[in-house]
Amino acid sequence: MVEVPESHSGWTFVTNHARVLAAIADNPNIRIRDIAAHCRLTERAVQRIISDLEQDGYLSHTRDGRTNTYRIEPDKVLRHPAEAGLPVAALLSLLVQDETDRVRKPGSQPSRLAGARGTR
Repeated sequence: MVEVPESHSGWTFVTNHARVLAAIADNPNIRIRDIAAHCRLTERAVQRIISDLEQDGYLSHTRDGRTNTYRIEPDKVLRHPAEAGLPVAALLSLLVQDETDRVRKPGSQPSRLAGARGTR
């Protein structure tokens, strides 16, 4: 089962749709129950979000017995005009941790952000 993050109040930078999509990108066979726990949402909310993502072509799934396997369309562009032309893959590259970042100590800076600082 997925480790549940601590609760949070106030505003955040990332939408629930992006969180659900990132959880699926991290594990295409993840259960709705585990997505809900990880994203701090109800299972019903996760089902609605998955339905939204499927309806708009960002996500599809195949069913094998009791298991869903999700497939993300990485080239589909984000919906908001401010991100015109930006593919889902670019967003997910920021949200999905690779294995080296998972085992890194809490509070340490992930390697992919180390070079992101400007030198102006």
